[in-house]
Amino acid sequence: MALTREQLAQRVAQEMQDGYYVNLGIGIPTLVANYVPDGMEVMLQSENGLLGMGPFPTEAELDADMINAGKQTVTAATGASIFSSAESFAMIRGGHVDLTVLGAFEVDVQGNIASYMIPGKLIKGMGGAMDLVAGADNIIVTMTHASKHGDSKLLTKCTLPLTGAGCIKKIVTDLAFIEIKDEKFHLIERAPGVSVKEILEKTAGEMVVPKDVPEMQF
Repeated sequence: MALTREQLAQRVAQEMQDGYYVNLGIGIPTLVANYVPDGMEVMLQSENGLLGMGPFPTEAELDADMINAGKQTVTAATGASIFSSAESFAMIRGGHVDLTVLGAFEVDVQGNIASYMIPGKLIKGMGGAMDLVAGADNIIVTMTHASKHGDSKLLTKCTLPLTGAGCIKKIVTDLAFIEIKDEKFHLIERAPGVSVKEILEKTAGEMVVPKDVPEMQF
């Protein structure tokens, strides 16, 4: 069974490590803030100028002036700091973010990502994604494995304008956890109840499948 948006966020959160500075893109990545493992200290960074972002607020905690880069209301963790977006991007461009989590329209076997434009459609735009993919070594993409029409988003070569080239190493889709190595997708885990056959049918790029593919654990 395909993962929900919340389960995607939970699986991505498992890739965090204690002490990490983490940037969360808009969409599914923002949900990761709700699933930081207990006992782990992680500082979530938002490019609009917040370091130490907490989970989404309850109604009692709601502060309309406290927002993330996607203009969603958030909370501030203990020790958080607020600064200008210029300082935030200096942090990103300077390579001070340990993990970046982004959504995408397409990813290919070369680690290229297309995430900001679909010709003929109104999309919010680039945002800080191009800076994030240029300034981070550890990037995880989270997205659905295929479009609503059933077309694969994991390709031999991206067809849409690129956000970044050769920068993606890990992907968490609603069907699988995948690594990109040697210009191939490598299947590491599958969503509970999802078969390897289904994953292969919905993957356009070349995929390496080990003898045993464990199910994700939550």
